[in-house]
Amino acid sequence: MLVGIDGRKVPGANGRPAIERLDLAKKMGLDGVFYRTVFDMDPDLDAGALSGFRDRADELGLYLEAGIGNVNPYAMAEHPHLRRAGDGDTLLGFRRAIEAAAGIGCVELWVVTGGFKNYPGRFAYDRFRTDVEWADQLAQTADFLARLAPICRANGVHLNLETHEEITSFELVRLIDQVGPDVLGVTFDTTNLLQRGEDPIGTARRVAPYVRQTHVKDCLLTITDEGLLYQLAPVGHGVVDIAGILEVLAGMPVHLSLETVTAPGESAEPHPYLRPLVIEIYDPAWHAQHQDLSPAELAGTVRLGVEGSRRVTAGETDSMATVAARPFGHAEAVDFLQSSAAYLRSLPGVGRAG
Repeated sequence: MLVGIDGRKVPGANGRPAIERLDLAKKMGLDGVFYRTVFDMDPDLDAGALSGFRDRADELGLYLEAGIGNVNPYAMAEHPHLRRAGDGDTLLGFRRAIEAAAGIGCVELWVVTGGFKNYPGRFAYDRFRTDVEWADQLAQTADFLARLAPICRANGVHLNLETHEEITSFELVRLIDQVGPDVLGVTFDTTNLLQRGEDPIGTARRVAPYVRQTHVKDCLLTITDEGLLYQLAPVGHGVVDIAGILEVLAGMPVHLSLETVTAPGESAEPHPYLRPLVIEIYDPAWHAQHQDLSPAELAGTVRLGVEGSRRVTAGETDSMATVAARPFGHAEAVDFLQSSAAYLRSLPGVGRAG
């Protein structure tokens, strides 16, 4: 396993040519870049431009990964590049993107079923939309993925559904079973699943056979009167058993792409999670949307919150309020990233390129 970074989280990358994310990653001692979408490399999917990314990654000895975008038809308008790539034909846009990525050897492709919104509580998640039921969103997503399946098979591609904030791992596995593991896989994000109440090790065991890409994060959880509070932390400094997750994933051909925190203006997508988020585990409406989640597994997640609260009370880690109020600039973003990478490389099975 090699340690790289999500291309949208490279400190200092904003405003610079996209290809320079490779050089920045190399300068920071990383082994690869996971461009969230192939459009992040070149919005026009120009074959010559994309080949330049492959050539530069190879010159630097870096792995190169990519993705496509949103496969939930109810949320696809939030990724207009997909329809635009097909001149108005969304399916054609996906075909062109898949073919462009496969053309530079990127055949493991990130996709997602929603997007985190800056709304309070559960309304930050597409799962809790009031204009369309989540079950309907899943049904239409499955239908669209089935339409993409022949394109994937023709290009030797897997679309890897992220364990994103709005979807559960149980639902992801059902989508894979329905459409086929020969065309669908998983991008395993190590903390998003906590927002669905799932224990990270339990999720890892459920999705392990399908994991082909990763977003590696860690977080602090605490127990409050509102529910669980969630805040990102450098990998190895939170409550997630990253070492245990890697043991579960041992033998899977995956790289470890860090999704860290960037300072305002430092990347195209600064991460909001230094501000604590509430996981509303006391709300009946939240429980109604988690029928697969067993009491035992939720109890394991709550135990992580208890442990986080204990650490704060004991002075072993800073409170979330302290972290959120602390200035966070370029130097802090680089420290966050390099601390995370160093921890991962201290674990068995994690190495360096070359």
